[in-house]
Amino acid sequence: MTTGLPVEQRTETSPLVDPATGIEFGRAVVSREIEVFYAVAAAAEAFKTWSRTTPGERQLALLKLADLLEARAGEVADAEVRETGKIRSVVLDEEIPQCVDQIRFFAGAARALGTAAAGEYIPGATSYQRREAVGVIVQITPWNYPLMMAVWKIAPALAAGNTVVVKPADTTPSSTVLLATLAAEVLPAGVFNVVLGDRDTGRLLVEHPVPAMVSLTGSTRAGIEVARSAAATVKRTHLELGGNAPVLVFDDVDVDATASGIVGAAYYNAGQDCTAATRVLVHAGVHDEFVAALVKAASAQVPGVDFGPLNSRAQLDRVLGLVSRSSATVHCGGKQHGSAGFFLEPTVISGLSQSDELVQEEPFAPVITVQSFSSDDEAVALANGVPQGLASSIWTRDTGRAASLTARLDFGIVWVNTHGLVASEMPHGGFGASGYGKDLSMHGLEDYTRVKHVMIAH
Repeated sequence: MTTGLPVEQRTETSPLVDPATGIEFGRAVVSREIEVFYAVAAAAEAFKTWSRTTPGERQLALLKLADLLEARAGEVADAEVRETGKIRSVVLDEEIPQCVDQIRFFAGAARALGTAAAGEYIPGATSYQRREAVGVIVQITPWNYPLMMAVWKIAPALAAGNTVVVKPADTTPSSTVLLATLAAEVLPAGVFNVVLGDRDTGRLLVEHPVPAMVSLTGSTRAGIEVARSAAATVKRTHLELGGNAPVLVFDDVDVDATASGIVGAAYYNAGQDCTAATRVLVHAGVHDEFVAALVKAASAQVPGVDFGPLNSRAQLDRVLGLVSRSSATVHCGGKQHGSAGFFLEPTVISGLSQSDELVQEEPFAPVITVQSFSSDDEAVALANGVPQGLASSIWTRDTGRAASLTARLDFGIVWVNTHGLVASEMPHGGFGASGYGKDLSMHGLEDYTRVKHVMIAH
């Protein structure tokens, strides 16, 4: 891990706040030009040799990293929980095991990259293709899943032979630093670098002339800024941006079971998830009954027990503003929970129009909005009627309807009778304002490669 100047020589820091209490417990350094320079230089130097290692060598290193993460899960979970307020058991039992599995998947995938068969596509010449590492990759991760998003980025990039410079969110850096510390035990120096800092630090990385690619998980606004800055040096970009997922509920479902499943998918990680089951679209025939079931299931959720706080005071105030400006019906929640920390009551709101701010803008909070529809066509129009296109789900017993609607929903992920499940082997990524490029799966690995055509005349 490269961090530049010794800590005692730095003068700029930013606060680390426990969102469960609202109390500052430490400070993190803010990297600037000198740290960015050294981190990129280290990555560029390491790329010369790391990119020439065999897939088997990279696989072995990643498998060792996965084992270390698994063995040190408690320590990593403590760092993640302190800065995010997540429920510790969820981090230990769900998130870290997924991270370990994802590293192991890409360790194996490194040895399974495929391409077109070599052959004589033009008489007298043999052609073949090479998949090669892209180079130094800048990777910027968000505060909602600091560890997991770092894993989603570094695992395929390193498996493909790239070197990386990762900038975690300024409010949640510690689990990424710990991951890099573990990686330093099994990876050559300079392969995995971390710099800490804010938006300006990220801008320095994106604008640096050496990196060949930038991968960002963040807001649509941040994605636009990164794409604009990266264009100046013709860098490749990989953008996983906002969500605002629609959830289509038809009148043939088990109302109570479906409502319970949706509440779980909406409030997981306090709704701070780009795929959160945010916008519930319900058939008019069961609308009132379903709203009542949602309110019952939501009201049973306890902040601090079933889900954690929002990331910051600014995030809490933003969501409270969205709710207060709405003229729709707030059935439950909509207020801060308790006096300590940044908790929001589990919230269900109905009676919204498609143009409402709460529909068009992703809440990123434990907030469910409900709209009514009367036909399949209306459901699709409401679902697709937002700029984002990351994830969606359909809840129905009619398999024919489900098959038809999966083709009509303009989202990179469509779940049927479930929501939010992730498999390492399957791609994760969206359309429209949700960005482009895929995480996870072989598609995620291929995104961190470049293709070269070689032709030999004979």
